[in-house]
Amino acid sequence: MNLLSEKTIKNMHAYWQAANYLAAGQIYLQDNPLLKEPLKPEHIKPRLLGHWGTSPGLNLIYLHLNRLIKDTGADILYICGPGHGAPAILAHTYLEGTYSEIYPAVDESEAGMKTLFRQFSTPRGIPSHVSANTPGSIHEGGELGYSMSHAFGAVFDNPDLIAACVIGDGEAETGPLAGSWTSVAFLNPIRDGAVLPILHLNGYKISGPTVLARMTDESLTQLFTGHGYEVFFVEGDVPMDVHQLMAEKLDLVYSKIKKIQQDARESGVIHGIFWPMIILRTPKGWTGPKEWDGVPIEGTFRAHQVPLMGAKEDPAKLKVVEDWMRSYHPELLFDEKGKLIPELAALAPQGDKRMSA
Repeated sequence: MNLLSEKTIKNMHAYWQAANYLAAGQIYLQDNPLLKEPLKPEHIKPRLLGHWGTSPGLNLIYLHLNRLIKDTGADILYICGPGHGAPAILAHTYLEGTYSEIYPAVDESEAGMKTLFRQFSTPRGIPSHVSANTPGSIHEGGELGYSMSHAFGAVFDNPDLIAACVIGDGEAETGPLAGSWTSVAFLNPIRDGAVLPILHLNGYKISGPTVLARMTDESLTQLFTGHGYEVFFVEGDVPMDVHQLMAEKLDLVYSKIKKIQQDARESGVIHGIFWPMIILRTPKGWTGPKEWDGVPIEGTFRAHQVPLMGAKEDPAKLKVVEDWMRSYHPELLFDEKGKLIPELAALAPQGDKRMSA
């Protein structure tokens, strides 16, 4: 039996599409934010800089953590290891309304969306990495490798907090991150919160394949079991199937975390614990351009930064960018004024329960 109803999964998928649309828009667009007219060269930024490849996965995780918060009331902090995926994180802070509360000029309107897009990776704007400008941010992520350290630091002596730490498979190859897995040995379930590592194996780093993504499930399970984790896999490239599986696994690992804490706080026993973690396998640059000139983009290292560089000058590339962005159907996600439609806005937590708050 599927955990999510047909209506719920349809709305969650639409919310994911909205986040992916906003992420792509920040990378490419300086005008025509809702694509109310055909895309023209003057709508494209003169300098394209950003990271698309990790963004769909970050959006998927954020969306499903929101659903968990809504269903359980959990206090969750999102630590984004691949901080270069700022377009995704900024998209969610905007969709949740937190960004507009802090920066009223970037309101939930067509003009506000245009400002959101134009300011990204722009002089006198905001950086292309998650930064201190970003609501809810305690971790920048531009210098890869420190996400797990920050996640564990956040939950020590904070017994009700869960830090969901997303780790990119390229980031996982850094020395600081490789050493951070053992931090779980210092976690005391009586007085501390919990870290939920989510290792995103999209297969590629900036210019080639990653080591962990080439390991078998058995090898990965053995590796992380040795560090003190119970491993759960979520993988696929069919969105509706992945939504269901992600929801089921998140509910399962949340119940395991609460059980570990309850047992320890009742018995006083804090040793011999295997904390849950998720390994997520989805394509790099998922839902983006499939290929260009016969060369694959989605699911390869070519999706890491800006696919279709030169779209401003090349009409054929511009057409592919337009088709890609229209595939999210922004006209169904945002109203005429540019605000997320109420049915989708209702999916986000409220007030301080928002991860961006």
